[in-house]
Formats: sequence, C-alpha cells, structure tokens
Amino acid sequence: MLADKAKLAQVLAQLEISYDVIEHPALHTSLDADAFMVKRPGTRLKNLFLRDNEGKKHFLVITAHDKQLDLKTLSKQQGLSRLGFASNERLARYLKVQPGCVSMLALANDKQNEVTLWLDQDIWFNALFHCHLFENTQTWLLTKNDLNTFFSHTGHQPRVVFLPSR
Repeated sequence: MLADKAKLAQVLAQLEISYDVIEHPALHTSLDADAFMVKRPGTRLKNLFLRDNEGKKHFLVITAHDKQLDLKTLSKQQGLSRLGFASNERLARYLKVQPGCVSMLALANDKQNEVTLWLDQDIWFNALFHCHLFENTQTWLLTKNDLNTFFSHTGHQPRVVFLPSR
C-alpha cells in the first residue's frame, strides 16, 4: 500500500509545520525538474534510496540536485560493503513510494525505523528545502527547523555526512 499525502498533511499540521506547495507536471528526475522550473526558492534535492551489498541496511541519501555521488568512495568512507540502488520493491516496502517520488517526507512511512537518513553536509546549511510528498506532481517547501521537528517525530536521527562526488 502506497503512502497517503492527506495523512502526511495531517501529521505536519499536528506538528505545527507549515509548507508552501508548488504544483507541476510529473517530475521523475532532477533533470526533468531542470527542464521545467529552475528558479524556485529553496534548495533542490536529489533523493537516493540505497542498500548495502547484502541488502540488510537501507539508506535515504539526500544531496544537491546536480551532484554526481561516488558510491564506491561513499561505501568505503562509511565502512560498508558496496552500496547500490535499492529495487523498486524495496522502495515500496520500506518507504511506500514509487520511483521518482522519494524524499525525506517518505520517512514517515518507515515505522520500523529501518532506513538511515544521510544528509549531505554541503546542502544542510540551507534554510528551505524541496520535498516531494508521495507523488511527483507537487513539491512541498519546508524549512530546516520544520524538517528537524519532522525527523524527531518519525524517530529518524539524520546523519550529516560528507558525500563524495565523482
């Protein structure tokens, strides 16, 4: 069962988190967003759902929309077996979203806290962030403070890390 954006809006309201909404055509990748609308307020993000080689550990990695992440170096840096992209089935099981709809907000669906959140230190100093909710036809703009409130609510302690690029 995929996630429900109305329930997410309810949770954010209970947490007294406000957000702005940008409606747009379906954007499946950051390249799609580049072609549609570049000049929006806030930090555009790339959201990657990764797993270790054994498939036992899962990571939601958030970085700048235009950064090319070096997964081999990141794996070594974090002391993990080879990192790779998780399957669509794993994405649906752990975060309850489809490909192209991943964001920090999907952590609300990780009730067992099985996904580790890594935030790129190069972007986390910003104040406003773009987040897909559970579909890719809207972007919600949330402040860093509100995202921290959200993380506390979901029980996900973000790790701000250096994410190497290629």
